[in-house]
Amino acid sequence: MKLSHFNFDLPKDLLAEYPSEDRDEARLMVVNRKEGTIEHKYFKDLIDYFDTGDVMVLNNTKVFPARLYGNKEKTGARIEVFLLRELNAEQRLWDVLVDPARKIRIGNKLYFGDDETLVAEVIDNTTSRGRTLRFLYDGSYEEFRKKLKTLGETPLPKYIKREVEPEDEERYQTIYAKYEGAVAAPTAGLHFSKHLLKRLEIKGVDFAELTLHVGLGTFNPVEVEDLSKHKMDSEELTIDTTACDVVNTAKSNKRKVCAVGTTVMRGLESSVSSDKTLNTFEGWTNKFIFPPYDFSIADCMITNFHTPKSTLLMMVSAFAGHDLMKEAYKQAVKEKYRFYSYGDAMLIL
Repeated sequence: MKLSHFNFDLPKDLLAEYPSEDRDEARLMVVNRKEGTIEHKYFKDLIDYFDTGDVMVLNNTKVFPARLYGNKEKTGARIEVFLLRELNAEQRLWDVLVDPARKIRIGNKLYFGDDETLVAEVIDNTTSRGRTLRFLYDGSYEEFRKKLKTLGETPLPKYIKREVEPEDEERYQTIYAKYEGAVAAPTAGLHFSKHLLKRLEIKGVDFAELTLHVGLGTFNPVEVEDLSKHKMDSEELTIDTTACDVVNTAKSNKRKVCAVGTTVMRGLESSVSSDKTLNTFEGWTNKFIFPPYDFSIADCMITNFHTPKSTLLMMVSAFAGHDLMKEAYKQAVKEKYRFYSYGDAMLIL
């Protein structure tokens, strides 16, 4: 498979700027691989496709307010700083992206907040946009993290051109988010409401959780025609024994195992034993799934509609089958499904 196989015309007006009014009222396209059928439903209809003993695997990562705005010393130029990951808690070193990048050099200082009590110094130039910053702050580590949270805003994806609004803080977060560390939401999970989770639970559906801290690498464009040469960024992944027990029991009982989102699917496929059961995992994964690929754990998945040439679309294609995926996306455009982070959902059976 080549990069060009994943291109399609996506009208700009189908990129969702806002979430649906209610989480579970988003539309749901149901794609059945065995039958080759495509149905149009609502997300709350998901319950009709699952029974007692089936398992849904959720990613319980929590998005932190990763986007800050600072001013450069002397010139006062406004600089956007996007926190990617903490490198050293003690020294307050962070891996960040800066915009506009051309204005920022090693040794530059940036000032944050009206009182400018938070200062950062650029100590390394890693890539054209990436930098390493050392934050200079007099208080304790807890106070420092609190300050970052106060100054930061919800890191909505760049395609959303509007200002961040108060409701984004809650809506760009799954209702089961627990462990802070993601700079982007695992968006398939945004459609679950408390009510829908309760109804699934009453029906006897079990849940397993893993933690994969979504990084910006998920959205990095693929720039090589030969997909085998694309390198994914590493993301931190934790799968505990409880999750393994729930998933492996369902598999041995021949029940459905549903990956809620591409991040969950990547997590599961990053830790498979030779007999195709799930192992515990603590570390980093840079797993890149594209066709052809033999999946070992999940036999169905929930995912949003992805943009052309994205690694997410490639994984969906590997799971659904390329021709069926192309037909589904053709229908999605025709039926005006909403794409991307705040968009509608697809269930692949």
